[in-house]
Amino acid sequence: MVVGDFPIETDTIVIGAGPGGYVAAIRAAQLGQKVTIVERGTVGGVCLNVGCIPSKALISAGHRFENAKHSEDMGVVAENVTLDFSKVQKFKEGVVKKLTGGVEGLLKGNKVDIVKGEAFFVDANTLRVMDDNSSQSYTFKNAIIATGSTPLEIPAFKYSKRILDSTGALNLKELPESIVVIGGGYIGTELGGAYASFGTKVTILEGTDEILNGFEKQMSSLVKRKLKKKGAEVITNALAKNVEEREDGVTVNYEVKGEAKSVDADYVFVMIGRKPNTEEMGLEQVGIEIGERGVIKVDKQCRTNISNIYAIGDIVPGPPLAHKASYEGKIAAEAIAGHASEIDYLGIPAVVFSDPELASVGYTEALAKEEGIDIVAAKFPFAANGRALSLNESDGFMKLVTRKEDGLIIGAQIAGAGASDMIAELGLAIETGMTAEDLAMTIHAHPTLGEITMEAAEVALGNPIHIIK
Repeated sequence: MVVGDFPIETDTIVIGAGPGGYVAAIRAAQLGQKVTIVERGTVGGVCLNVGCIPSKALISAGHRFENAKHSEDMGVVAENVTLDFSKVQKFKEGVVKKLTGGVEGLLKGNKVDIVKGEAFFVDANTLRVMDDNSSQSYTFKNAIIATGSTPLEIPAFKYSKRILDSTGALNLKELPESIVVIGGGYIGTELGGAYASFGTKVTILEGTDEILNGFEKQMSSLVKRKLKKKGAEVITNALAKNVEEREDGVTVNYEVKGEAKSVDADYVFVMIGRKPNTEEMGLEQVGIEIGERGVIKVDKQCRTNISNIYAIGDIVPGPPLAHKASYEGKIAAEAIAGHASEIDYLGIPAVVFSDPELASVGYTEALAKEEGIDIVAAKFPFAANGRALSLNESDGFMKLVTRKEDGLIIGAQIAGAGASDMIAELGLAIETGMTAEDLAMTIHAHPTLGEITMEAAEVALGNPIHIIK
């Protein structure tokens, strides 16, 4: 502690103001805690500033541009469609500004003290927050660590002017003519697809045998087909070796089945995953146990091995999802307040804003079979849905996974337009223990994409209306 540094007392201190941290802070304040939140960057974290939100704004703009150029099937023909990429970026920044300003307002409205600076643990009840000019100590009863993650870097692809991480990829001032994306996971596929929609020549290099390999192949193959239709090239089983950087571009050298290859582009986006931000914050000072790959071990209430310190989001086991972090933030805040809340990930959805969108919740067909569950896998195509046809978005399907003995819904996968919104109903069905009959007997408005859920439930029951059994 620096001389003259009089500690400020608080009940709960939250480190990180991303979607996990700010939600935890608000919930803790609602439950009667005096709360302080510490953020070294901008309120909203990666998700709101340089992740989920700006990428979706870019993806949406890409869809608008693509639709303007290619809607001849619907009788809409536009000539000389142009793109002002600086305005695209301005739109994206406007969305981010509204949301981050809104989050700051929510924190203040819930009487959460916002502190800017780097946090460092002194002991299990003391934290020091430092900025460029000062240092201030805080004493607390409980702490919630929500420091998020940063992009992984490949040693042979050090970030530079033309070798970019996801933040750099989102903030280009001019539309590139060509890019190489290393990594065909959800970030690489989303941003690669967004730039392909704008007309950029995109090459995706994926090290495994399939892009989006966290999803079933029949889902990811739809995305791959659409990428190719946009002019993108998807190369699987590709090992990125190194990059030659020039003032005006790059040459990426890679290998496929032992054969050396190369591709030229304006930029290379490195999107191979993220690492947890658990270094240089004094966790070892407190004795917090850290597992493999830098993640913090926690119990079902997000409590670390130090009983008054909790951890949530990308720094704990599980996928790096913003909604997972927010959920864990609520659990941690409620645990601090003495509630019996515990994490249960069965109903947590995974969504990729690819084209078409992919979404999954609960068990997949393969996982259920691995665990020896006797199931019915019921599939209904978007092509048999009136609303999908009227939107000219007939690619895709929904698959319901139900337990054979009683029709209990244990999982669902959707590939198609609106999948990101439709998956919520299936998550609710799993959380509340609904059966296929419950969904089939729920009246869905016509004509909507939501009817696909009802139709898939009818397939599961063995009496579909709009497809032949």
